[in-house]
Amino acid sequence: MSRKGERHDNAVAERFFNTLKTELINQQTYQTRREASSAIFEYIKVFYNKIRRYSTIDYYSPNDYEKR
Repeated sequence: MSRKGERHDNAVAERFFNTLKTELINQQTYQTRREASSAIFEYIKVFYNKIRRYSTIDYYSPNDYEKR
């Protein structure tokens, strides 16, 4: 385990939240917290985990990669 505050500990989480902000949150305005929460849930559950293409799997979406 690395020391407390080590920048590499949070690299994966920070990358995810940067992507979330860039692809979803900064693109629209939400009227309520519930609306924002719903949009974030749908983004993660539907788009990020199933449809979005990843460079680590040769720019396939996880669904397409599994079919391959």
